[in-house]
Amino acid sequence: MAKPESKKIFFENLSGAGKAIAVLTSGGDAQGMNAAVRAVVRMGLYVGAKVYFIHEGYQGMVDGGENIVEASWESVSSMLQVGGTVIGSARCKEFRSHEGRLKAALNLVKQGITNLCVIGGDGSLTGANLFKEEWSGLLAELVEQGSIEADAVSKYSALHIVGMVGSIDNDFCGTDMTIGTDSALHRIIEVVDAIMTTAQSHQRTFVLEVMGRHCGYLALVSALACGADWVLIPEMPPEDGWEDKMCRKLSATRSRGTRLNIIIVAEGAIDRHGTPITSGIVKDLVVKRLGFDTRVTILGHVQRGGTPSAFDRVLASRMGVEAVLALLETTANTPACVVSLCGNQLVRLPLMECVQMTQEVQRAMDGKRFEEAVKLRGRSFENNLKTYKLLAHRKPESELPTSNFNVAVLNVGAPAAGMNAAVRSAVRVGISEGHKMFAVSDGFEGFYKGQIREVKWADVGGWTGQGGSLLGTKRTLPAKHVDKIAEQMREHKINALLIVGGFEAFESLLQLCEARATHEEFCIPMCMLPATISNNVPGTDLTIGADTALNAIVETCDRIKQSASGTKRRVFIIETMGGYCGYLASVGGLAAGADAAYIFEEPFDIKDLQANVEHLTQKMKTGIQRGLVLRNENCNENYTTDFIYQLYSEEGRGVFDSRKNVLGHMQQGGAPSPFDRNFGTKISAKAMQWVTKKLLETFRHDEGRVFANTEDSCCLLGMRRRALVFQPVVDLKGETDFVHRIPKEQWWLKLRPLMKILAKYKTSYDVSDSGQLEHVVRDRPKESDASVAM
Repeated sequence: MAKPESKKIFFENLSGAGKAIAVLTSGGDAQGMNAAVRAVVRMGLYVGAKVYFIHEGYQGMVDGGENIVEASWESVSSMLQVGGTVIGSARCKEFRSHEGRLKAALNLVKQGITNLCVIGGDGSLTGANLFKEEWSGLLAELVEQGSIEADAVSKYSALHIVGMVGSIDNDFCGTDMTIGTDSALHRIIEVVDAIMTTAQSHQRTFVLEVMGRHCGYLALVSALACGADWVLIPEMPPEDGWEDKMCRKLSATRSRGTRLNIIIVAEGAIDRHGTPITSGIVKDLVVKRLGFDTRVTILGHVQRGGTPSAFDRVLASRMGVEAVLALLETTANTPACVVSLCGNQLVRLPLMECVQMTQEVQRAMDGKRFEEAVKLRGRSFENNLKTYKLLAHRKPESELPTSNFNVAVLNVGAPAAGMNAAVRSAVRVGISEGHKMFAVSDGFEGFYKGQIREVKWADVGGWTGQGGSLLGTKRTLPAKHVDKIAEQMREHKINALLIVGGFEAFESLLQLCEARATHEEFCIPMCMLPATISNNVPGTDLTIGADTALNAIVETCDRIKQSASGTKRRVFIIETMGGYCGYLASVGGLAAGADAAYIFEEPFDIKDLQANVEHLTQKMKTGIQRGLVLRNENCNENYTTDFIYQLYSEEGRGVFDSRKNVLGHMQQGGAPSPFDRNFGTKISAKAMQWVTKKLLETFRHDEGRVFANTEDSCCLLGMRRRALVFQPVVDLKGETDFVHRIPKEQWWLKLRPLMKILAKYKTSYDVSDSGQLEHVVRDRPKESDASVAM
């Protein structure tokens, strides 16, 4: 892909005047579809295009009439938090026929629509591409029939298609995540967490069946997120004799004192011979062979329901805006494309390349080429499978390598959801690599006091779903205690350090790196995993814990807004955490549908506050009932939450009343989200593999010790756009504002105009990073794998 030009391009240059865009949802519904529809409508209207809803998917396109209606700004209000699709979805046999597509073409031409935004699965997108290919022929046929005038053929000569994948199964090749997958994982994990408490009470085994007729993504990732004992998926059927292996594993888990077992089965699970493995078969097997009290829970359509997660709302909103931009830029020769997620970046890929690869997966599975099927699913899926195997299946002591290295793990800074998943992953991967793993309690304060103990495989069982920090964490920095810390490292013969934490962890690693000059004990491989709800660590786009905090903010905002339904017009002022970093306020605002978000990184004055009040006043007069304003806790020392609340109360008098809410530490608590569990688990596993590599590289055989004092042996592992990168912490100093404890450049600031556009502000949106059309890459190089997103 060519790099975007350094100059900024603003979408005012891409006029949508005279264009008509239609949006439809097709196939199975998925949470987040409404957020995508909302973004398409509002972005389309913003650039001056006419936007239409097509109700009931392709059926509505074929039937026409009242199914195709023009959308207004207000028609997509209050739909962001609604699950499913409010414009309806239906499977349409008629559209599969030539006659059906001819009717659909006529209905589109009647409205002057030549731009289609299709939200659905591979079947829906394949149908859209066929429609595009037949378009000119369909118009010629309509002219022959006398249904349209001859000049309509030239006027509406090309049909432009942009797709977004809405599917809870995440079964579409070319994108790391589809709209709805994260929300479905939320539903599954909520059920698993609830079941684990009752299973523990009665010493039961639970077999959970999750959706995924042809794709095991939901089963695999939920197994990774809850630490399930066994998982069965269609892409990688178990070897013959799996029944014995599974029963031995369950027995071994119970013999170590665990009171429950969790087995997750994808509904399409099969054995190596293609015979289905159902949840009932698994239950009967466990009861017959082990005699365990076993229950089956089939989640079914619960996974499709409920409100979309913060991740899905943001993803769908970003994709919806990108889809409109793609439609504005299309020419007659542009192939139908699909907006995809690669790491943390949106890309445009040729639709049929993605569909063909998706179909190749099924062909590989039908041909029992299961290794190939896993590879075709993409590196994200492959990594999930490898990580699950690494963490769930303990090798016998006799098979473990003996490295004789001691590795210490500790948490530093404020607690963040997902820290425990990262520690569990580090301990188990470390043991699998042959290391002795040591846990340090209470950060560097516990380190210099000698609160260090060896941890075994079973010691971290059940940690994945626990919030906070089970190791204990403190904000204490090591600089004042380097002598005592060095002494403890000598005493416990620590050969490597893994630090999980936020900005304090970053500062700590810098201090330890500097201490190498005076203390050889710190001349060892050291790695940091960024974990903080504030997402304010340099060197990474995302930190462990930020997603859980975002979900807490969004769920609370939904409830707060709902509290005003049926009452008079009301504006809520909500204060979020984050220190000086405005990530939670900005991205939370985008996910919750806020009208404004005040942050430190974007200075504002009394005129801006007044303009926001006037804007809200105008919206209220057009029939909008509720307003939402977010404020980062440190955005301005004078314009406090109380000040803004009083200003809005006074200036909005007679039009709306105001309420304020400080969310506080509820953003830091709670069980980690599926995203944070998996993000923590996978980057921790990657970090431990890096540690092992560095230990082997820096071990001096003649001296019998590890000696690492180069800058690249003291790193932070972060996600940068599409890549997971190990970066020397000294290189990140220049990227950091130490006074305000934030990175100097932050990617999410480019999302702020998107939030403003969707709230009907006149602003500019920098599209210099907007996706150019790329091609599906079968095998990405390892260093470019940022698919840890899920």
